[in-house]
Amino acid sequence: MGLKVPSESCSVVTPSSSLLSSLLPSRQKHDCSSCKLIGEAANDDLTQDGSVDLHGRPVLASKTGKWKAAALLVGYEAFERMAYYGVASNLVVYLTTKLDEDTVSSTINVNYWSGLVWITPIFGAYIADTYLGRFWTFTIASLVYIIGMILLTMAVSLKSLKPSCVNQFCSKASSFQIAFFYVALYIIAIGAGGTKPNISTFGADQFDEFNPHEKQLKAAFFNWWIFGCYTGSFIAHSALVYIQDNLSWGVGYGIATVGLAMSLIFFYIGTPIYRHKQRKANYSPAGEIVKVITTAIGNRKLQIPKQIPQLHELEPQYYLSSGKEQIHHTANFRFLDKAAIIEGSSRAPCTVTQVQKTKLLIGMTVIWFTLLVPSAFWAEKETIFIKQGTTMDCNLGSSFRVPPASLSSIRDLFVVVASPFYDLYFVPFMRQRTSNPRGITILQRLGIGSAIQVVAIAMAYFVELRRLYIIKVDRITGAEDIVPMSIVWQLPQYVVMGLSDVFLSTGMLEFFYDQSPKDMQSLGTTFFTSAVGVGSFLHSFLVKLVDYVSRKVNDGKSWIGNNLNDSHLDCYFIFLLVLGTLNFGAFFWASNAYIYKKEMKEDDGYAA
Repeated sequence: MGLKVPSESCSVVTPSSSLLSSLLPSRQKHDCSSCKLIGEAANDDLTQDGSVDLHGRPVLASKTGKWKAAALLVGYEAFERMAYYGVASNLVVYLTTKLDEDTVSSTINVNYWSGLVWITPIFGAYIADTYLGRFWTFTIASLVYIIGMILLTMAVSLKSLKPSCVNQFCSKASSFQIAFFYVALYIIAIGAGGTKPNISTFGADQFDEFNPHEKQLKAAFFNWWIFGCYTGSFIAHSALVYIQDNLSWGVGYGIATVGLAMSLIFFYIGTPIYRHKQRKANYSPAGEIVKVITTAIGNRKLQIPKQIPQLHELEPQYYLSSGKEQIHHTANFRFLDKAAIIEGSSRAPCTVTQVQKTKLLIGMTVIWFTLLVPSAFWAEKETIFIKQGTTMDCNLGSSFRVPPASLSSIRDLFVVVASPFYDLYFVPFMRQRTSNPRGITILQRLGIGSAIQVVAIAMAYFVELRRLYIIKVDRITGAEDIVPMSIVWQLPQYVVMGLSDVFLSTGMLEFFYDQSPKDMQSLGTTFFTSAVGVGSFLHSFLVKLVDYVSRKVNDGKSWIGNNLNDSHLDCYFIFLLVLGTLNFGAFFWASNAYIYKKEMKEDDGYAA
């Protein structure tokens, strides 16, 4: 250790783009105004993490960032979630009632679209970390998103773009109408690919980790972020779903579109107070990871030195002066340490920090795999739970009917109430007992959330047993027959699912952001979004698998057929319970083996 020249490491660059350089402001050079700012401002009023404004000039800590900036981003996210769930939460109902799709097809199509919404952020994050930065990637993608929302609103509003309906019976949609509807949906998915990975990361960027007070504020940021997410989701699942079912699909989608547009206006009003992280010029984070792996393979015949200081690393002063992150060496994935061997290597050695970044991403990937099943279970509340509710008595009193998709609003409301409670009471209470600034470690939070989620599936199973018992007693057989069992029976499973989300949803976002290398945090956040996306695809696969197998063993009758009054959702839920329990065991093993990131300036407890 001790080499001081950064260029001797295995850093990877990408070809520069003169077009992008001409369009976007440079963050590597400061003009005379920034020099004047440094000269006039007290040094302790500048941010300590090297944050800059949109034009690449150093920013004052007292006038930028913190909650006055982050609040605008949380506000945007609330309206974005209102728009997204205003579409997603009731989409299966629109597909079955307006576009005449069957239960399995509509469930799979919802999962495919939802999966793509959460998968495309991988590309948006890569573009942000490698080329455009978070702000400009978000800006371009948000315009695509709003265009998709406008087109979707047109698809359910204009007579020429939607099937005609009389007394709840709709004519068959034309190929053009179906195509227009799905094109609008997938334009939204493309736009979400650039907004979802960057807006939450950009929000966390508003807090200076080198400032103890702001670091404490940042620890609470993701709890309040989830609070904003579920506030928007609550409005969608309650008000917008009710409007769609009882007034007009066009009005419901239109309100979501207008709300999203207004939130974008407020987002851009806050531009002068936002902080931006300086992005390395011509730097490819993905290329760096590949280089570490290929260098380690190239040095596979060399012996790893017994003393860690014999591995290649730059002096700590280099990291401190450049504002870059230096990461402690860890003993996991030792093979990759071969990439930092100096003696006997014919290749330019990578630094220990670069090797540790690769180790972190591999460790996060292992955890990511164990979170796919919980992510698949999230899709239940937008698909099978709703279809289960459509067969039940949705009337409260003589004049009010509860749309089945609106029950998700109970889960959202629980999260909205519980998230501040978690931050204001649970964390301080546990902090006194564990000495961990977060109260419990992030992986403990994820484990608790996963276990509670399995309980929610168990509750859905018992509700289904009750529903099937009433069907048997009353001899109900018709697909359109309503089971004389109140939909209120579903409330507990939604509430428990909400309790799970307080731990699981926030924990996933926080874990993947916190454990990502700092110059890959947009890309790191996509571990969360991609888990949700792949989870949706996994849910589609599970539905197909259960449908196929159950038809094979049950004389052609599916457990999740179009006629749920003559199906066996109870068997489907048992399958999910077994799968969830096995997956929890895998998560327990992976979390015990995981080693948290340790930065040179970061205390060990906080990293966990």
